[in-house]
Amino acid sequence: MKKLASNTVLCIQPLPQTIVSCRDKDGKNNALVVGFVANASLDPVMVMVGITPARYSHHIVKESGCFVINFPKKSYKKEYNYLGSASGRDEDKFAKADIKWEDATYVDAPILTDCPVSIECSVVDSIVSGLVLPKQQCVSSINPVMKWRWTGPVAPSTFMMRLQAKYHLPICL
Repeated sequence: MKKLASNTVLCIQPLPQTIVSCRDKDGKNNALVVGFVANASLDPVMVMVGITPARYSHHIVKESGCFVINFPKKSYKKEYNYLGSASGRDEDKFAKADIKWEDATYVDAPILTDCPVSIECSVVDSIVSGLVLPKQQCVSSINPVMKWRWTGPVAPSTFMMRLQAKYHLPICL
């Protein structure tokens, strides 16, 4: 799938299905499913990504200072589920799932070529945020607009990375 560079304003919807791809210092590619991704700023363009420190990719991103955010199509469900359930610590996920990739243009990380949108990112700052859970104040005063439910066995992210995306958003047309 050919990707084209664009200067489109970055607008990520809350809790998108996201795959973060990265490369370690030895050149090994890895990817993981990330549940916490959001816009942090439009000028400069910045996004936040939450990666739990226990995840294998956490140290790779921290060490390399870069990665790619990939937004998969619905047809990528099998690969998405695999990347979200296996660890690159134990196996080469790219080889096992036959993940198609190419080198990113601006960062030293792989772009998943079957994903229609990929955002190349450099780490600007990182913080340890602790457990991210809402505090219930008063049930009678809550007027929910959306219903949320936690379906995964993994605790919410405890590490937030603030990232500066290049002023370029590769998109597939």
